[in-house]
Amino acid sequence: MKRLALAIDYSKTNSPRTSKPNHPLAHNKSEPPATLLIAISSKMLTISPTNSTVLLHRLIAIALVMCLWAGFGSAWAAGGDTWQEQVLLHDGQIMLVERSQTYGGQSEIGQSAPVADHTIRFMVPSGQQTIVWTSPFDREVGRSSLRLLAVHVKDKTPYVVAEPNLCLSYNKWGRPNPPYVIFQWSSNEWQRIGIEALPPEFSTMNVSQRTARMWARDRNGTTLTAKEIQAENATNQPQYRSILREPMTTGRCPQYSASPKAPD
Repeated sequence: MKRLALAIDYSKTNSPRTSKPNHPLAHNKSEPPATLLIAISSKMLTISPTNSTVLLHRLIAIALVMCLWAGFGSAWAAGGDTWQEQVLLHDGQIMLVERSQTYGGQSEIGQSAPVADHTIRFMVPSGQQTIVWTSPFDREVGRSSLRLLAVHVKDKTPYVVAEPNLCLSYNKWGRPNPPYVIFQWSSNEWQRIGIEALPPEFSTMNVSQRTARMWARDRNGTTLTAKEIQAENATNQPQYRSILREPMTTGRCPQYSASPKAPD
């Protein structure tokens, strides 16, 4: 693509100015209009004064369109989606969980915006308090940094099992293996715990692992049953079939170091 440069040459005259002299586009009707010069590579073209304003407006419009197009990769999408899920707990009880998410952040041109933040709300069985867990927008990752995998409850204490969203998030959360980030509700706040502190009774991935915008848009305002969740979560990947307790032998993301060596 050839390089395009735009220059405006204002001829000096002795005619009086009615506009402020320090304004770059100020000129009196008695003055000749600016001469517009366009440089393409090493060639210089002169546009007649009568067409300079029209051409300038067109070039500005083109520049604005190009800026808007370049911004699509990090644009924020309006709106969000909310749905409910019947979550099957380890003791056979069903807990209703409301899930909601908005969209925005970094994405490739032509792709829909990713999940910017994801929130769940629920009451534990026989409980009176509405508990909220949120994976907020992370500027370093360019989207929500965690993806929900399971919600479990024991003795009225809820636990959340999530996974880092893509390699940037995986590295930021300390490269956990098994690849989970786990939280326990304690003293009215979420606290991160290790896999060894997760009660052994918890083994299932009991929430829908699909949160893509088109999928969520089709389920906005609906309720997924436990059977539907189980069917949608069918997979051959062991870390998603059940909660792993031992480290995986295959790494999820490459480990980069400061040396010029190739990643592990």
